[in-house]
Amino acid sequence: MRRLKWDPSNQKCGGRKKTVSFSSMPSEKKISSAQDCISFMQAGCELKKVRPNSRIYNRFFTLDPDLQALRWEPSKKDLDKAKLDISAIKEIRLGKNTETFRNNGLADQICEDCAFSILHGENYESLDLVAHSADVANIWVSGLRYLVSRSKQPLDFMEDNQNTPRILWLKTMFEAADVDGNGIMLEDTAVDLIKQLNPTLKESKIRLKFKEIQKSKEKLTTRVTEEEFCEAFCELCTRPEVYFLLVQISKNKEYLDANDLMLFLEAEQGVAHITEDVCSDIIRRYELSEEGRQKGFLAIDGFTQYLLSPECDIFDPEHKSVVQDMTQPLSHYYISTSHHTCLTEDQGQGPAADLHGYVRALQMGCRSLELDVIEGPEDEPVLRGGRSPAPGAAAAHLSFRSVLEVINKFAFATSEYPLILCLGVRCSLPQQKVMVQHLRTVFGDQLYTEAPLPSESYLPSLEKLKRRILVEGKKLPADSQGSDGEVTDDEEEDEEAERPTGRMQLCRELSDLVSLCQAAQRGDSELAMRGQNAWEVCSFSESGASRLASECPEDLVSHNKRFLSRVRPSAARADSSNLNPQDFWNCGCQLVAMNFQTPGPRMDLHTGWFLQNGGCGYVLRPSVMRDEVSYFRADTKGAVPGASPLALRLKVISGQHFPKPRGACAKGDVIDPYVCVEIHGLPADRAEQRTRTVQDNSDNPIFDETFEFQVNLPELAAVRFVVLDDDYIGDEFIGQYTIPFECLQPGYRHVPLRSFVGDVLEHATLFVHVAITNRSGGGGARAPKRSLSARMGKKVREDTALRNVGLKTVDDVFKTAVHPLREAIDMRENMQNAIVSIKELCGLPPIASLKQCLLTLSSRLITSDNTPSVFLVMKDSFPYLEPVGAIPEVQKKMLAAYDLMIQESRFLIEMAESVHEKIVQCQKAGMEFHEELHNLGAKEGLKGRKLSKASESFAWNITVLKGQGDLLKNAKNEALENMKQIQLACLSCGLSKTPSSSAEAKGKRSLEAIEEKESSEENGKL
Repeated sequence: MRRLKWDPSNQKCGGRKKTVSFSSMPSEKKISSAQDCISFMQAGCELKKVRPNSRIYNRFFTLDPDLQALRWEPSKKDLDKAKLDISAIKEIRLGKNTETFRNNGLADQICEDCAFSILHGENYESLDLVAHSADVANIWVSGLRYLVSRSKQPLDFMEDNQNTPRILWLKTMFEAADVDGNGIMLEDTAVDLIKQLNPTLKESKIRLKFKEIQKSKEKLTTRVTEEEFCEAFCELCTRPEVYFLLVQISKNKEYLDANDLMLFLEAEQGVAHITEDVCSDIIRRYELSEEGRQKGFLAIDGFTQYLLSPECDIFDPEHKSVVQDMTQPLSHYYISTSHHTCLTEDQGQGPAADLHGYVRALQMGCRSLELDVIEGPEDEPVLRGGRSPAPGAAAAHLSFRSVLEVINKFAFATSEYPLILCLGVRCSLPQQKVMVQHLRTVFGDQLYTEAPLPSESYLPSLEKLKRRILVEGKKLPADSQGSDGEVTDDEEEDEEAERPTGRMQLCRELSDLVSLCQAAQRGDSELAMRGQNAWEVCSFSESGASRLASECPEDLVSHNKRFLSRVRPSAARADSSNLNPQDFWNCGCQLVAMNFQTPGPRMDLHTGWFLQNGGCGYVLRPSVMRDEVSYFRADTKGAVPGASPLALRLKVISGQHFPKPRGACAKGDVIDPYVCVEIHGLPADRAEQRTRTVQDNSDNPIFDETFEFQVNLPELAAVRFVVLDDDYIGDEFIGQYTIPFECLQPGYRHVPLRSFVGDVLEHATLFVHVAITNRSGGGGARAPKRSLSARMGKKVREDTALRNVGLKTVDDVFKTAVHPLREAIDMRENMQNAIVSIKELCGLPPIASLKQCLLTLSSRLITSDNTPSVFLVMKDSFPYLEPVGAIPEVQKKMLAAYDLMIQESRFLIEMAESVHEKIVQCQKAGMEFHEELHNLGAKEGLKGRKLSKASESFAWNITVLKGQGDLLKNAKNEALENMKQIQLACLSCGLSKTPSSSAEAKGKRSLEAIEEKESSEENGKL
């Protein structure tokens, strides 16, 4: 178990028995207030002292009893000199965010979450320390920040501890429940009251806590005093990681006011357009005490409730509605597809077919159902599915009519976008005509039977096909005569590509119902790129699709730009196990069929993936998979040309209320959890990291581990959290949650865990911190999801370099873009490097927002008489800072870095339009050769592999130009937004030279000028 004990072997002063722990064990005390932090610091512990010369020393640090100084030993200095006065401390930083840490040769071996620095003196010298755990580092940081903020009355906080807003609220609740007014109540009453205030607590745990408290006081009674009630509640209901966060964002108070909350939401959570009124409303809704609601503050319990609310869920609520462009052709979307829909368990051992399978699939947003129709009794076709009946028993099939009626009832209950019915027909002509009759009767005008025009190159859009039923199946040749005819009989269970093809009878009426989704001949061995119509669907076996994805991934991607591809699980999967849909999504395959009845990691991935567009069953594929001319390989091992690689920094902080794994009995109620974080996407993006195991803690295990992932194509990536119970026999599944990368919300978020079968686990969550940046650190916690490109090192510059096509006229056109591309890359890189530099000087990590940066900067630009040493001056609508009189060298260095950031941002904003125009013009000129590229190559003598290579290089160049143009456009938008945020931050920090009213008016005019720059793009400019 992870425990912070006051180990006697680590203490210099004997007799101290107090224990500090983040565990839920009743024998240990949690951190629940500033007093707990101070007490821990006074007892002292060993910390590592880091020096710039790459040396690290073990020292024992303590806080003086009078709270005036920090001391350490052993030291070569005199005892009076081996100390740091609290009054000299300027700032406390968590993490490796000083020059000492950055330049220390051993820094890579130091855990980010265990490191912290104390900046002191007028020159901001740093005392750099490393704790043995993130928990201990948080105690020291919180305690020291509290002392620095209370330096004028350092001895008062102990006396005030019993009069904090939280304690006063608890006393009020106790008095209301104490009907006799004796200041004491039955234990049963106290237990019920705590459960009423925090329903997630177990009764046994509350009773155990009361017994522990009473035992420490040598009492044996079933009655609870007010003091004992308050102590038990604080012990049980305080999550230390939330307490530390509260103290940090409240400027070392033990509650948040509306301004604190507004800053937290803007700078950390990435919430735009937040107002004080919105924050006041949040406080009114989540603060538990009446006094807090009236006075406008949010104490620890209300803040915890807020963080657990849907408003702080990791899933971006915008994506709970349809947010993607639904006017694209049908082939441009991934489509949620079900295989063997009629089954509720595996096809070999599960029950026979069941109508509930269709209901469940449609309620989960499925938009393509497979109906395998066979000959039925009494002239009624039935659906094949389920295990074979026992010998002598009648087969339990579903009637075709009953299935259609269920489908009709639920077809558009979850999504209004088209539903595709894939018909596998194995019945006679008379029963085929019965099928037609049922289809027309049940669906009526919802059936889409309009014949496509031969001239159409793409399928209709989803908007045009809203609330329509599309029939996918075999179709008689256009030149066939008569009412019936023959078509090829492709049995999808046969995995052999070279097997003989049979023939089957198909009636004209059923053929006529097939319009936009005509089943093409199987294409496992080759792709019918030429001569295939847009309305023909290629159906692949799992092995055939895997072979194409391995041997010619670029061809499969190109094929899927215009045509629909269906991939069915192998017939060898008799247990109805699922294929990995990501392997085929990476190649652009739209209809990857899944066994919805089979839970597990692959179904988790499918379910999570289709949440990102309102759960409508359709997800728009990345543009590089849709553009007519683009270069993309599903097996890429690095950056994707034209896409923006992002860095995901994910901190797994803690877990809450993990249930016991199903079927686990060997360890009783003991759970030893750990968390795995998986990244799914391109092969280059796939990764997995795991936390350490926390022993015997299911209620609030603290992990405090940070992971970093590079994601080269965010639009094709998903994140899966898995919680497991560490067991020597075999790790047991506890819960999981899968979310598309595009749906991640930044900041401090809770992850709602789901069971193995996908049900929500009540109260079971993970608490995490999410930050998404480009690789150079720009963007901050709420970076645009398609933000700036990666730091342009050698590898990335290779990925954005234009290739030689081998045709002089074409290459001459592309050469005109070499200089503009270099300019675009340099502008973005210079701006990002300048942003990183100012963040480093402010002691902030790359994931910090510029608003956080300005708030930190402003605190160092305030003089001893509480007046700013610099003022905001708007020059040509850009926010400059001008010093007032002489300023120290430390401040000069910071102002120089700030000026450089403004200059680089200004240069990009002013130059982006002209550079972007050059790139676009080159792209347009290059596209003029697209239709004639093969003819030009033939004239130049290119054939075979050389001609294919020329086409590939041409597509690469077009993709690079389009992508780099988009990145430059995004960079300008981000720079403009940065300028607005900097100005707002300066105004809110009091760095305005003019009185507040005129400052606001002037600021408003400047912001309007910046907004005018932004709106120019809407008027045809960048």
